[in-house]
Amino acid sequence: MKPLLTLPRVLVLTFSALLVSFSSPQPARAQNMIDMVDLSTDEFTKAVMTRADIETAIAKLPAGEKLDLYAKPLNGLDLSNMDLRRTNLQQARLMGANLSGSNLEGVVMDQVWALKANLSGANLQKANMFGTQLVGANLDGADLRGARLAGDFSKASMVKANLEGANLSADEANQSMGLMRGVFSSANLEGANLKNANLARALLEYASLKDANLTGVSLRGSEAAGADFSGADVTGVDFIDADVNSAK
Repeated sequence: MKPLLTLPRVLVLTFSALLVSFSSPQPARAQNMIDMVDLSTDEFTKAVMTRADIETAIAKLPAGEKLDLYAKPLNGLDLSNMDLRRTNLQQARLMGANLSGSNLEGVVMDQVWALKANLSGANLQKANMFGTQLVGANLDGADLRGARLAGDFSKASMVKANLEGANLSADEANQSMGLMRGVFSSANLEGANLKNANLARALLEYASLKDANLTGVSLRGSEAAGADFSGADVTGVDFIDADVNSAK
């Protein structure tokens, strides 16, 4: 039998990864992907279309069809107050883009990269954000009712955002990308409406939930150490197995 080191490199790496996966538990924060990509490349800094291009393409769409913007670099574009409901934005690059007041109801935004993007006042009802990167984004006053949020919202501003009935919980079924869940470390959710939202196993360390409406929320198994719940309505909240060490 040949020594392992003479096997093709890809097989060695795959075998090594399997050994690690079986010999040690997977890290709970495996979805942090920012350190794994080069954010200085054209993919994350430039745009291949203009606002006018997108508006024209949407206007020409046949009835019932959607504009496919899958994985398109649209970084820094001003898309404010646009109706984008007929677009597929999955894996799109929207770094620093302005989507304030835009209509994104029901839009698939899985694995979108939108660090420091402006989505304040946007309509994101029932939008799907699985693996989406919104670190440092502005979602003040955004409407996220019924949305699926299993992405990274660390340091995002979500003041008075409406997350009623939203699902921010961990995805227990598929963990091929690591534990996908709502990550709100150091996020500002002051005055937000989270009534009946699902935050089971969500990460809320050092988040501000001051004066938030948390009635009927599930925080079961969540990590909320150091979070600020002062003034929040926690009527009927499920805190079973939640880590609220040093939380207010």
